[in-house]
This record gives sequence, structure tokens and C-alpha cells, in this order.
Amino acid sequence: MRLIASVVRLWGFLALVALLSSAARAGGSQDRTQFGRNISIAAGDRANDVTCFGCSVRIRGHVTSDVTVFGGSVIVEDQAEVDGDLTAFAGRVRLDDGVKVGGDVTVFGGHLHRDPGASIGGDLTYLGGPGWIVLIILTPFVFFGVFLAFIVLPVALLALQLMRPSLPAAA
Repeated sequence: MRLIASVVRLWGFLALVALLSSAARAGGSQDRTQFGRNISIAAGDRANDVTCFGCSVRIRGHVTSDVTVFGGSVIVEDQAEVDGDLTAFAGRVRLDDGVKVGGDVTVFGGHLHRDPGASIGGDLTYLGGPGWIVLIILTPFVFFGVFLAFIVLPVALLALQLMRPSLPAAA
């Protein structure tokens, strides 16, 4: 009987979570997040935060917050506006004539094409090319190797030496 009551409570909780999440979605959230599917903000459309993993973003409308892309491209065109920051990791950024980015633009391990008529309100940080991505991926492995070589290995060798039985002195 307890098992049935626990299962009923679990299903009730899951139903409540589903109901609340659908109510939040119906409230008009304009955040856009995609995994592997491109995002397009058409002229006249508005979005808050735009986040894309393994896909691209094309903006012709207005983004009121930040745009973040991992492994894809960001194209801002046709007098589009991004009020917040625009960040691309391992991807391309294209800013056409007349577009406005209110915050910072950061391109890490990708390429940047900026028309002279594009406006950036914050800082521009451009670390182009795939070399930066390789550096970031390999750096933790190098530190781990140094840690093993200079900390773990000497401690292990010392422990083995201390645990070895000593031989009696020869007379």
C-alpha cells in the first residue's frame, strides 16, 4: 500500500511540475535556446536571451539581452539590434552595416567580420582561429600531467620506500 501511495505522490508531483512549466511557457517568455537547430529572429521580432549549442543564429530583429553561440555562427543584419553582449565560441560572427550591439562582442576561437558601419557599445574581444580552442582544451591536461609528475609520483615512491621491509645489517 505504501508503494502505491509513493507512486501516486510521484506522479502528482510530476504533473504539477509539467503544469507549472507549461504555464511559464505560456506567459510569453521570449528566450530562445536551441541544441543543433538554427535560430532566426525576423525583422520586427523580439527575443530576450538567445542561446545556441551547435547551431547558428540569424538576427534581423531585436534581441533585448544577450546572444551566446557555441560552435556556430551569428549573423546580425538589416539594421538589427542586440542590447546586451554577443559571444561566440568556436564560431563566426558577422556584423553588417547599420547593426547595433549595445554590449560587448567576444569571439573566441572563430572568425569576425565587422562592417565599418556596425556599432558596438562595449568592448570588442577577438581571439580568432582554432589555436585558442586547442590551447584551452590542452591546458588542463598539461596541468594534470605536471601534478602527477611532481606531486603524486614522488609521494607514491616515498610511500613504497617506507613500506619496504628493511634488511638487517650485515656483520
